[in-house]
Amino acid sequence: MTTSKSHPVRIVADQAKPGLSKAQQQFNALIKKIDQHKQRLGQWSETIPKMQQLTAQEFEPLLDTYGELQTQWVHLLDQAHANPVLKKRDKEKVSHLICEAAADLLADGSDDTDLKAIYNRHSGSDFDEEDAELEAATGELMKTMMEGMLGMDFGDADVSSLEKMKAFMEEKMESMRSEQETHQREAEARRAKRKKTAKQQAKEEQLQAEAGHLKKSIQEIYRKLATALHPDRETDPAERERKTALMQKVNVAYGNKDLLQLLELQLQVEQIDQAHVNNIAEDRLKHYNKILKDQLQQLQEEVQHIEMAWRMQLSLPPFATLSPKGLIDKLQNDIRQLKHEIAGIKQDLYTFQDIELLKGWLKSYKIPKKHDLDDLFAGRGTFPFGY
Repeated sequence: MTTSKSHPVRIVADQAKPGLSKAQQQFNALIKKIDQHKQRLGQWSETIPKMQQLTAQEFEPLLDTYGELQTQWVHLLDQAHANPVLKKRDKEKVSHLICEAAADLLADGSDDTDLKAIYNRHSGSDFDEEDAELEAATGELMKTMMEGMLGMDFGDADVSSLEKMKAFMEEKMESMRSEQETHQREAEARRAKRKKTAKQQAKEEQLQAEAGHLKKSIQEIYRKLATALHPDRETDPAERERKTALMQKVNVAYGNKDLLQLLELQLQVEQIDQAHVNNIAEDRLKHYNKILKDQLQQLQEEVQHIEMAWRMQLSLPPFATLSPKGLIDKLQNDIRQLKHEIAGIKQDLYTFQDIELLKGWLKSYKIPKKHDLDDLFAGRGTFPFGY
């Protein structure tokens, strides 16, 4: 859904009046927020296909090349480790480099049995056992973090991976919605059994009447547009084509209960003008504002659903700032980083075929110290877009 920039709907203050009423101000505020959310959805609609295209055409092929070169690097280092030219401390450094690279590859899903055997030999442990322990520890840490951020009890749920976390959250949200609906039905059933007071009866009738008014407000605009734009009543082919296109927009807007779009179409076909918008009656304006509030809530939920899915994909906190442009920038930055890493590995593979050059480089190389959290997440998430 996109807002028509040619025919924006907005109430303009009349110079003869002191200012806009509260309902008019609310109408303008809702229109502005709806337009912002429509633009946001439009940006996501444009961004997601670009993300998919960039990922398939550039990122994933680069990631495959990176993995192949990393595997070659591990084998080169493994062969160098057996060379008597290297001293004990040199070989410790080589084993560390092998374990770092092999662990990354295996954690990213490589099923190379030779790679796993090389890792096990140089680490003095078993990758599968380490991975199981890491998964359990990661799950507990993620569970604690997410429980704190969301105020939700995860119980014994396994959330050791992004996929498991996402599946659990979807199941939990569905369970909460189902439970809420059950409570609501039970409450309505209890209320139905109780004899309504005159006040309750009046409130119920008021809500029913309001729902009817809202429906009629949309239907009235729709009928006016349909009457004016019905293509079957048009004899001129070009005009019939124009009206057919407009009528399709009208039908979509009516189906979505999109009051704003219907009003914009009325302005576009000159059924109403700015003076008409400025002088919408207060009682009608209240009905319009109710419709616009509901529409805004739906748009907000659509945006939240899209952005929460991406936050989970990128392992970001639930309330982390996220934008379509920022997402594209992040992917393009990862592509640049991958190209840089690939160039570096190619150079190393060429240079360090000479064992003396490797030995000379190892003299200045220091095995980095790691904290517990670094160990926990080692080999995970180097490139967030590596699905």
